[in-house]
Amino acid sequence: MTLTTDPQPVVPPAGPTSTPGVSRAPRLVTVAQRLARADNGAATAEYAIVIMAAVGFAGLLVTIMRSDEVRGVLSDLVRSALTVG
Repeated sequence: MTLTTDPQPVVPPAGPTSTPGVSRAPRLVTVAQRLARADNGAATAEYAIVIMAAVGFAGLLVTIMRSDEVRGVLSDLVRSALTVG
């Protein structure tokens, strides 16, 4: 029995879509690149949605703060917080 030290390359069997002698690594890289580019504008869209929600919330707060009842309650709260004793 003779042992050889020369390793045999492991080659996957050629399937119907693979080409013999062509490495799959470049194809996998291009797939990964396409997936990474698929959400290029996602962060910008998320920022836009958050800004729109913040503007809507600020508008609601301005509307609430302009009412006389809320303004009176807040001024009483501030006066009581600033009075000593």
